[in-house]
Amino acid sequence: MVEKENLLLGICGSPRNQGTEYAVQYALKYATEKFRFDTEFWTVRKKEINFCLHCDYCIREKKGCINKDDMEELYSKFEDAKFLLFGTPVFQGNLSGQLKTVIDRCRAMVAKNPIVFRDKIGAALAVGGDRSGGQEIAIRSILDFFLQNHVITVSGGAFGANLGASLWSRDMGKNGIEKDEEGLKAIRKVIKRLVEFKK
Repeated sequence: MVEKENLLLGICGSPRNQGTEYAVQYALKYATEKFRFDTEFWTVRKKEINFCLHCDYCIREKKGCINKDDMEELYSKFEDAKFLLFGTPVFQGNLSGQLKTVIDRCRAMVAKNPIVFRDKIGAALAVGGDRSGGQEIAIRSILDFFLQNHVITVSGGAFGANLGASLWSRDMGKNGIEKDEEGLKAIRKVIKRLVEFKK
């Protein structure tokens, strides 16, 4: 597939339609309306995503993953997109199990094509019920995946979005994120940083 130069793919790692989904969609809407990105949204919610078994089928065969599930549609979306935004709720101080499974399953893409992610531009956001609930740890886990796979990582910069966009829902889901102006400002900072790589 041919990479689409201005396509921003937003991945929501939450099994619920609440704060994280709202935050990712807010980011995509801002990117479209303010900076004319092409955007696409994909969520783990209601998807069948099997765990990586570390069976090494992908290494041996170079044909993708032995699992045939909803990750297959995501693989092609990853190939299409130039820009990636991963959003996760905080589960037990880190990213969600669903998003971790997505990340693990990307091993099959890289085994088939080691440069599949090279020079894409990636950013992250995390939503926590507490002000300091693990958002930065979750963001770092996403950025580590990007670094390992040659994705150019960006944040919103110093003074408000150091690693990415950290949001505080106050355990009120979407309603909490709508009221978190500092968190929404951090999202806007991250998107503005992505714009620097837009052609």
